[in-house]
Amino acid sequence: MRISLLAGMVAGLILFSGPARAASSIAQAGLSGMTGGHVAAQECAIPRIRGGSVASLKSFHRAMAGCADRFWAAQFAAAGLTYTSPGVTITTGSDSVCGKITSNGAQYCPGQRTIVIRIMKQDLRDPFRMNIAHSVAHEWGHHVQQLIGVLDAQNALYWPASDSSRALLSHRLEMQAECFAGVFYSSALESINPGIEWDDWIDAVRRADESEIHGKPRNLAFWQDRGYRGGATGFCNTWTAITSKVA
Repeated sequence: MRISLLAGMVAGLILFSGPARAASSIAQAGLSGMTGGHVAAQECAIPRIRGGSVASLKSFHRAMAGCADRFWAAQFAAAGLTYTSPGVTITTGSDSVCGKITSNGAQYCPGQRTIVIRIMKQDLRDPFRMNIAHSVAHEWGHHVQQLIGVLDAQNALYWPASDSSRALLSHRLEMQAECFAGVFYSSALESINPGIEWDDWIDAVRRADESEIHGKPRNLAFWQDRGYRGGATGFCNTWTAITSKVA
């Protein structure tokens, strides 16, 4: 997506229509309920990007990956949970460890627990830091979902569901990853030096093109901002949110 838990994860994957009623509790102990507390700033050395330089973009992505990894490792540790880092692959091609890359920017491969970041020509022409940083932050949100069982639970609901139910399940998943990215930004945004004010960034997200997989931009903006301002994953329960907030 361009302009694409611990202190508080959802107590269970609970939806209120269709196959969602069959969802079982998936949260691990220690991930529920906490939605407050001071968010300590995380210092990360994120380098500048030189336009037209693949090496520079790779350095930026690696630094972002290290920053996100330290943040989430600390969150899991605070909750008394085991954290494992994802693999990270940075490429300019369309092949990856999880097969052909079918989208621009980045994607998460659950089977390989790997984040694949594809450097696009647009990134080289116009290396907007926050756009590029978000490729890492959003996909790390999916890795967190993998570790806590959300991806497996969503997958079990997805395949037997109707087309309309599948779309809603996809939106809930993507918007929670957006919210997790916002939680990460609440700690690391200053280090990222995004080149844009937060409110302006959220407004840009709100005005982006709609995505069939991700859902309405205004809702993606809502959840990312909610995570950022809340500063804890307890604010990211998209699974019990009303449909109008995740459609």
